[in-house]
Amino acid sequence: MRFPLALTAKITRHIVSHKMRRTPKFALVLQLEPLHTCNLTCTSCGRIREYSTSLKDMMTLEDCLASANECDAPMVSICGGEPLIYPKIEELVAGLLEQGRIVYLCTNGVFMRKKMKDYLASMYSRDQEHILAKLLDEKLISEKDIETIRKGKQDGRPTIKPSKWMYWNVHIDGLEYTHDLIVEREGVFKECVEAIRMAKILGYQVATNTTVYKEADVKEIEQMFEFFSSLEVDGHTISPGYDYDAAKKDMVKRLGKKPEDFFLTRAMTREKFARIQEWGERFTLFGTVVYQEFLAGKRELTCTAWAIPTRNIKGWKAPCYMMTDGHYAGYQELLEKVDWNKYGVVNGVARDPRCENCMMHCGYDPSGALSTSVSDNWKNLKYNFGAKPKPYYEGRKVNAFNGVSIGKGHLAEARAAINPKLAGAKSAFQSNADHGAGGGSCGTGDTSQRDELLAKIREAGKVE
Repeated sequence: MRFPLALTAKITRHIVSHKMRRTPKFALVLQLEPLHTCNLTCTSCGRIREYSTSLKDMMTLEDCLASANECDAPMVSICGGEPLIYPKIEELVAGLLEQGRIVYLCTNGVFMRKKMKDYLASMYSRDQEHILAKLLDEKLISEKDIETIRKGKQDGRPTIKPSKWMYWNVHIDGLEYTHDLIVEREGVFKECVEAIRMAKILGYQVATNTTVYKEADVKEIEQMFEFFSSLEVDGHTISPGYDYDAAKKDMVKRLGKKPEDFFLTRAMTREKFARIQEWGERFTLFGTVVYQEFLAGKRELTCTAWAIPTRNIKGWKAPCYMMTDGHYAGYQELLEKVDWNKYGVVNGVARDPRCENCMMHCGYDPSGALSTSVSDNWKNLKYNFGAKPKPYYEGRKVNAFNGVSIGKGHLAEARAAINPKLAGAKSAFQSNADHGAGGGSCGTGDTSQRDELLAKIREAGKVE
């Protein structure tokens, strides 16, 4: 099977039971944002800007768990912000699993290894020494880490353990050069890779989550899939970059860029995703094949944003994960009070101009799963129960570390100015064609670190 039987059966039962009861609208996935605080400032992420006045606020654990019970979605995607910053993330994951939910823990990967080391400490015994030796040999933990792990975990709190019901869902937007530029920090791609390798050694399920932007090179996206397939990643989610309001405002105000130079139009999305069904045969892409057809421009779908509701510190976000026209106190209130006929694109016509270029999974992937077409249901069934693609070990030959690892990160220019020995290093804000990264520059990253360094160097009289 392409997907685990238990997970597929759980979601299928949920859909069938609601259809038999003729429930007009119901949740498939809850996007749960316990906080919006984040350790990164990713280009195109509007969350930490839209909720900038409440970044210190967070949902209580009780409120998070009650929200999952309220909408009763079989799957919960814990996002944010960076959810691993949430003080009770371990209790939240444990609580959702106890409710019988499938949990996707979305993360930028920076704190993953810390959480997994906590897990190792909680279950340490001499029988685990061979695992510690392997992790040390792979340079995924240090001798100091091992000393700490051997002391065991003393606080009595739960840890995030491997489970067939949970996935680490790691944000990856390309190979090293591109990804580090989009997340606006060097070294993040490398940390993500090391965290994924460690997770697979420890028996976790791992998925990657990718957003494709205008300058993304299709070949690089394919190479990214090949590389992570070679690491035996369990699956991938992928979605087009959409110019929602919060992201557009940040693009203009903070970065001084034009949103239309970064985000995809509907026509561009179809061009970028023309081969997604081929990718779906080679790699385990999560979602429906019907949604893949939609992305490839082979069909139309009607938005069903109510099936993937968002709950955050303000309440139930309306109308969708990307757009904010208000917040409601309850999921049923959201369903009843939002005029869903005002949103989405029908027969090529946008009901709301903000929806014109949206082909996001949060609005359209559930449309594929909820289709009443016998043909669509057969396609999805065949895809889900088909043979899972085997790991593509040739992907180890992909030049994945093509940025800071080889001196071509986004601070390379400043470092070259400080150290004459690095004079040959090129700035990451040059075209990728100049340094063989295999794709567009995605050059809307924050240049403030580089500019600040160069300014200080000039003031010191070291650079003309």
